[in-house]
Amino acid sequence: MKIDIKTIQTKLINFLLKLRQYVVFIFFITLLLVYSLLVFRINQLNNKAPDEDAIAAKLKTVQRPKIDQSVIDKIKQLQDNSSNVQTLFNNARENPFQE
Repeated sequence: MKIDIKTIQTKLINFLLKLRQYVVFIFFITLLLVYSLLVFRINQLNNKAPDEDAIAAKLKTVQRPKIDQSVIDKIKQLQDNSSNVQTLFNNARENPFQE
């Protein structure tokens, strides 16, 4: 089988001319495939849950806030001394989300 550059060139040109009719269809099919793969990958990552070791490692790095006992004692002392502060604390206890 002898391969000649001119025959390959003519066959390639003929193929491209036939392909030109379907370029819009090929474009939409390619776009549909890309979007389908994107939606599939997003769905796959959305359903993935972290494993227990990762959760435990993240919980170990979280620092919990600590309040000094002296601050608590000072707040209690101020609360006992002022009736205005006592009403503020009582209102805050009854409705904590009120401004």
